[in-house]
Amino acid sequence: MTPLYPILAAQIARTGPMTIADYMALCLLHPEHGYYSTRDPLGAAGDFTTSPEISQMFGELIGLCLAQSWMDAGAPGSFVLAELGPGRGTLMADILRATRAVPGFHAAARVHLVEASAHLKQAQAETLGAFDPTWHDAVADLPEAPLFLIANEFLDALPIRQFLRSGDGWREKVVGLDGERLTFGLSDAAPYPLLADRLETTQDGDLIELCPQLPGVIEVLSNRIETHGGAALIIDYGDWHSLGDTFQALQNHQKVDPLAAPGQADLTAHVDFEAVARAARCAHTRLTQQGVFLERLGITPRAQTLANGLTGAALKSHIAAHRRLTHPDEMGTLFKVLGLYQGGRTPPPGLET
Repeated sequence: MTPLYPILAAQIARTGPMTIADYMALCLLHPEHGYYSTRDPLGAAGDFTTSPEISQMFGELIGLCLAQSWMDAGAPGSFVLAELGPGRGTLMADILRATRAVPGFHAAARVHLVEASAHLKQAQAETLGAFDPTWHDAVADLPEAPLFLIANEFLDALPIRQFLRSGDGWREKVVGLDGERLTFGLSDAAPYPLLADRLETTQDGDLIELCPQLPGVIEVLSNRIETHGGAALIIDYGDWHSLGDTFQALQNHQKVDPLAAPGQADLTAHVDFEAVARAARCAHTRLTQQGVFLERLGITPRAQTLANGLTGAALKSHIAAHRRLTHPDEMGTLFKVLGLYQGGRTPPPGLET
């Protein structure tokens, strides 16, 4: 039993089975026993590794991409440079290092971070303290100003709901109790107006996922961009259109039962990029594979330059990092990139309309 289990069990006993979204929210963000409230989940000692932790090349190219977007937007004299879910601050640190030679960029940039975890905020402060960042608990708290933003593996952690097609209705997948064991179950079939359009694209027995918070997050970001100018890079694993069960738990870099250790494993689901595009109130690019995006930005020449000063194990690790970020059998096709930008402006480099 984990410390969070009795809290979940008591709530289920009191109010009945909970949605997967409610389960995810409690497991990830409970103030005392939530996953992100109690640990640093990144790296070899954690449960998963993100692209910025694999190689500095990722953050460098993201930084130069955003800097070019800033110049294409007329180089506004003051702007918000923001990251959603900044982890340890590694990505933002690489962005700022890569852009320090861009004339006027640092003088105009105001660093803003959206982070719910107090534990990770402390790590970010240690990494980025010299840049005087401002933290926010929610995307809506970002200032009304030109916005240049990166969200890498942020949307995948937003809680989802799952629905199983049943005739012309839907049965929601829920978390309940079987004795003292958490277990999945299904609600009674019912119509869900939000899913009416999915009756044309699914068959009986199909499972789809819905992320209730996603439209609101994207609407806020895209409204900022359309009103004040800017661009956003949304990078995550997922695809265009949700179909099938992608809810998963990671612990010690291995997939585990999502119900086995509540509060002690990372819970995520694939991002439905079609839902991102639908929610956008500004222009958006085509969905692009991460490997293609990074190659367009010049990751291979950059990798070759860095390799010139390396030998032995360091060189071997560097080559492996390049492969992991770009190769189709690694993160190259699993991860996708969608750009948001102001209508009438140039899309972010590496992306097409």
